Amino acid sequence: MDTNAEKWMVAAKKADFTKIAEEFGISPVLARIIRNRDVEGSEEIHKFLYGSKRDLYEPELLKDMEKGIALLEEAVADRKKIRVIGDYDVDGICAAHIFCSGLKKAGALVDTAIPHRKKDGYGLNEHLIREAKEDGCELIVTCDNGIAARESVTLAKELEMQVLVTDHHEVPYTEEEGKRREILPEADAVIDPKQEGCAYPFPGICGAVVALKVIQAFFRKTDREREEEIVDTFLPFAAFATVCDVMELRDENRLIVKEGLKRLRLLPCIGLRALMQVNGLEPARLNAYHLGFVLGPCINSTGRLDTAIRALELLQCTDLPEAVNLASELKELNDSRKAMTVKAVEEAKERIVKEGLAGDKVLVVYLPDCHESLAGIIAGRLREVYNKPVFVLTDSEDGVKGSGRSIDAYHMYEEMVKCGGCFTKFGGHKMAAGLSMEKEKIGLFRTCLNERCGLKQEDYVRKVHIDVPMPLSYADLDLAMQMELLEPFGTANPKPLFAQKDVIFMQGRKMGANGNFARYGVLDDTGKKKELVYFGDLEKFHTFLQGKYGQDAVRALYAEGGRYPVSITYQIGVNVYRGAQNLQIVMQDYM
Repeated sequence: MDTNAEKWMVAAKKADFTKIAEEFGISPVLARIIRNRDVEGSEEIHKFLYGSKRDLYEPELLKDMEKGIALLEEAVADRKKIRVIGDYDVDGICAAHIFCSGLKKAGALVDTAIPHRKKDGYGLNEHLIREAKEDGCELIVTCDNGIAARESVTLAKELEMQVLVTDHHEVPYTEEEGKRREILPEADAVIDPKQEGCAYPFPGICGAVVALKVIQAFFRKTDREREEEIVDTFLPFAAFATVCDVMELRDENRLIVKEGLKRLRLLPCIGLRALMQVNGLEPARLNAYHLGFVLGPCINSTGRLDTAIRALELLQCTDLPEAVNLASELKELNDSRKAMTVKAVEEAKERIVKEGLAGDKVLVVYLPDCHESLAGIIAGRLREVYNKPVFVLTDSEDGVKGSGRSIDAYHMYEEMVKCGGCFTKFGGHKMAAGLSMEKEKIGLFRTCLNERCGLKQEDYVRKVHIDVPMPLSYADLDLAMQMELLEPFGTANPKPLFAQKDVIFMQGRKMGANGNFARYGVLDDTGKKKELVYFGDLEKFHTFLQGKYGQDAVRALYAEGGRYPVSITYQIGVNVYRGAQNLQIVMQDYM
C-alpha cells in the first residue's frame, strides 16, 4: 500500500458567501472558510468571529456536578483533607493545578499527587490510594483520569474515603448483543462529559477544562462574587491544556483557547512567564503553536524523563528567579528528550523494515530499550511517515507499556476494545491511547489488530483539504490581517489552505544557516511577481523539479532562473519585521 499517496480535495460546502460577507463586514473568502468549518447561521458565525468568555457553557450542565460540589463543600467546611490526583502530562498537571489552587483559595485543606510514570503508571492505582489513606485523606479528587479506574475507586471506598472522579476520557464499556453498557467507577460522583446522560453540549473538552468547570461551579455556589476572578485566573491553564492535549479547536474549545491566550499575553502566571523567557518567546506574540510545540513539550518532559511534580511546582511558583531556574531545567530536559526521540524514531524505522511490518494495516513496533515515556511521541512521528495507526511498545517494570497514535479513519479506542483480552490495562480515545500488557502477548496484539482492522486503501491516502482555490493575485495583506479573526488555529480549525495551478517559478534563493528552506520569486495569475517561502523538505522538492523539468532545473532555478510551472497549495499570514507588517505567502504542497 502506498502510504505516501496524496489527494488534493477542495471543500465544496454551499452558502451565500456574499451575504455572509456583507452581514459581518468580512471578505467572501473568510465567509467560505467559516462555512468549511461547519459554522452556519448568524448566531454561530457571530460567536465564531466575536465570541468571548460570556459564550462558554454553564458548568452545571455536566452530569453529577451537583453531587461533586456537595462533596467539596462538605470537605471544605469540615476541614477534611483532600488529595487531588492528576496525571503527568500537560492536561493532568494543569487540571491538578486548577483544583489544588482553586480549593486553597476557598480555604480547603488540600494537596496534590501526580503519578510517577514508571512507578505508578497512568492514573489512579492501589499504591496512590493506600498512600492517601496513610496520609489521612478523606476525599480523593481525580482529574484527567479515574474513569477507567474502577478497582482503585472500589478500594478507596472500602478504605472509607470519598471519591470524586473528574475526567474527559472515553468511558469503558462492554458490548452485549450489539449494545454498549458503560462500566463506571463506583465513586461518590463522576463528572465526565462523555458518560451517558450528560447534558453538556460539547463533550470534546479536556481534563483541565472539566476541572475549571468544577471550580467555577463551586465558587458560584459558595462565593459568587469571586467566580469571575476564578475563571480569569484559571482560563489560561485550561487553554494551555486544550492545545497540548490536541483537543479539537471548535465550539467551546476554540473560545477557551482564544480567551486563555488573551490573558497569557497580558499577564501570564510567573511560572509560564519564566518558561516563555527561557524559550525566547514574547508574551504579546504568543499563539496556539507556541503552547503546543514550544511550552507544552517542556512541561511534558518532566513527566517523561523525571517527575512531573517539578512542572506543577513551576505553575505554582510565586518567585520569578526561582521560576526561571525551574523553567531552565525543564527546557534542558526537553532538549534531551528531543535527541532521544530522533534516535528512537530511526531505530523504529529500521525495525519496521527488518521485521517486515511495513505491509501491516496497523503498525505495532516493539522497542525494548526505548524510554517508555517517549512511546507516544515516536508513535506520532511514525504515523506522520507511514500515515497509518501506530502503536509503540517498550519494556517497563511490570511487562510492556505502550502508546498509540491514530489516523482519522481509525477509532483507536474502539478497535482496542475488540482486542481487550490482550491488555492488563488500557484507555484512550479516537486518536490516541495507552496500554499495558504482558510481553508474551505482543504478537497476539499485532495479529488481533490487523485481522480485525477494517481500513481500506483509500484510508491511507493523505488528504490535503483546500479551503479555497484562490489565485495568488487575491492574496494581500488586508486578507491576511482579516484571517486573524479565525484564530486560534489547531486541530479541527487549521490555518486556511489555498491553491493555484501552474504558478510560474522564476528564481530561487536558499535561506537559513544550513540552507534548509528557500524563498522563490514567482509569477501570479496576472503576470505580477510575488514572493513565497517554503519551509518543507527542500531535497524532496528538488527531486520533484528534476523529475518534471530535467536534471538541470534545480541548478538553473537558483542560478540564472527559469520558468517552471508548479501547482501549489499555500497559506498566507502577516510577517512583522522591525515594526513593519508584510504579507507572507508560504507554500505547503506541490504537484
